[in-house]
Amino acid sequence: MYDSFQHKGLRNKLVTELRKKGITDERVLAAIFAIPRHAFMDSGFMQFAYRDQAFPIRAGQTISQPYTVAFQTQLLEVESQLKVLEIGTGSGYQSAVLAELGARVMTIERQKELYLVPQELLTKLGYQVHFFYGDGYQGLPTYGPFDRILITAAATEIPPKLLEQLKTGGRLVVPIGRRDLQVMTLVEKTGPDVYKITEHGSFVFVPMLSGKE
Repeated sequence: MYDSFQHKGLRNKLVTELRKKGITDERVLAAIFAIPRHAFMDSGFMQFAYRDQAFPIRAGQTISQPYTVAFQTQLLEVESQLKVLEIGTGSGYQSAVLAELGARVMTIERQKELYLVPQELLTKLGYQVHFFYGDGYQGLPTYGPFDRILITAAATEIPPKLLEQLKTGGRLVVPIGRRDLQVMTLVEKTGPDVYKITEHGSFVFVPMLSGKE
């Protein structure tokens, strides 16, 4: 994967911008710096790869704004070797960030095109991520429980089946709300069927849908 000094310089500026916006986890910032975001975008948007903006990808979806990726990841508190379930593979960029942090990543995508394309890219980049084609609302019960669960699409409620797959002591991050605005929500499982729920600002995501295409 071609990654020039110019690309690295632009990533360094992006990291500086994210730090100014309040991202304090240096491990997350290092992951953002390490990953060539331009590799996850169509060639027509290459010049926008290191702007702190979301941009269109295949299947009518978007690659999230770098600040949003960093914010969700920071809130998740990812540590090496934790088992992380990601709902919504999309471009694969968030999967790469989680893998860069040393997580054991399992990611579910409901759209066949977005399930297939990132697999080749992340392999080329040297990341070992396990991909699943299916319904994110169902999770992966046979592979759980998970230390962390990250939902990268807007849900109207916290999916009950995903709560069941969260390990005690685990954290789940999900944007909750209607189509035009969501609240970033952190769920901490403090005991069997005991949850602490906190809210962490407003964001805009594409909707989380059930089934698969």
